[in-house]
Amino acid sequence: MNWIILTIAGLFEVVFAFCLGKAKISTGNEMYLWYAGFLVALCTSMGLLLKATQTLPLGTAYAVWTGIGAVGTVLIGIIVFKEPITFWRLLFLITLIGSIIGLKAVSH
Repeated sequence: MNWIILTIAGLFEVVFAFCLGKAKISTGNEMYLWYAGFLVALCTSMGLLLKATQTLPLGTAYAVWTGIGAVGTVLIGIIVFKEPITFWRLLFLITLIGSIIGLKAVSH
């Protein structure tokens, strides 16, 4: 169950990064709403990470959490914010995904 909680925490990390990106290109009240979304997603992500680390090894949980956030944020950058897709970005993204899977596979 805590792996599911950790995965959701990682997804909320993607949400808070997305909110930062949207706030950067917004103005006025809309910008403040994106910052509010950032704060809610940040607190949710941290709270779920805290819950997951009650039974999962801290180093593994943190690495998986940041990995999910990194992979998701890169994908959001490519899909939503039209960041460039290059061979090297995709290669290292695949390497990162493999590392996340490997950490889950070897953790107890």
